[in-house]
Amino acid sequence: MKKLTTLLILLLCITAHAQNQRFIYEYRYVTDSTAKDQPETEMMLLDVVPKGSKFYSKDTFETDSLIAATMEKQFKAGSKELNLSGIQYKGKIRYSVEKTYPDYSVIFFNNLVADEYMVKDGRKQQWNILSDKTEIGGFSVQKAVCDFIGRKWTAWFTTDLPIQDGPYKFHGLPGLIVKLEDATHTHSFELKGNKKLPPGYEWQSTKDKHRFNPIITLNEEKYRKAYKEYRADPMKSERQMLAQGVVIMEMDASGKATKTSDSEKRDKEIKRRNDIQKENNILEIDLLK
Repeated sequence: MKKLTTLLILLLCITAHAQNQRFIYEYRYVTDSTAKDQPETEMMLLDVVPKGSKFYSKDTFETDSLIAATMEKQFKAGSKELNLSGIQYKGKIRYSVEKTYPDYSVIFFNNLVADEYMVKDGRKQQWNILSDKTEIGGFSVQKAVCDFIGRKWTAWFTTDLPIQDGPYKFHGLPGLIVKLEDATHTHSFELKGNKKLPPGYEWQSTKDKHRFNPIITLNEEKYRKAYKEYRADPMKSERQMLAQGVVIMEMDASGKATKTSDSEKRDKEIKRRNDIQKENNILEIDLLK
């Protein structure tokens, strides 16, 4: 009964115009193929406005916003030492995806250690719409399949929400994608709710955010090369910054800024290399080929 009530509320919240909405997806994923029985979960947001959409992590956005507000407050107060103690760091998904309507051009943003990338991705999904129909989350949905980013995908879309959009870089179906899962069942997105965005809401493009270093703009092919270089040498960008005289500050367990010793830097590099080796089942698996 409680589930049915939740679904009814969800349907009532959807206005006649599907734009100016925030759609909430649950992303379940496994990045280490040896730990398929230990999936991780992150709530992702798809903000849809007339000019386009933005897909990003709810927890990462909230954490980054809190850090930015805390830093601004301390700087205005004249503090000479940054203190982020008390902030609970949440969110593992650092990337975001923006699509521009009506052409649905895709721009992917991601950080690889100290470097931030803006990637123009012109690849399209070649959907095969099937006759299978069912109901998911109170929506009448239809099945479609495609091959994309090295994986075989099954999507369920609804024409009840006439937006040709969906989670991550996916789009191009006659309605919003309600559920999306790859053939290995290690990456899936499912719509869990939505709410109307406040009047006049406009999301700020990631490319327009304030940053100390300029964002690196690449096409998909050049990003693939940069990603492989990052996996081969994950500390390269930090070493380059240090060689230029940039002081890199870390946060200790209490949230206070501190410098790291040479031994700590070595330990950090070893850990990062080990973590990267475990990431053998990333979402865009074709990046590893």
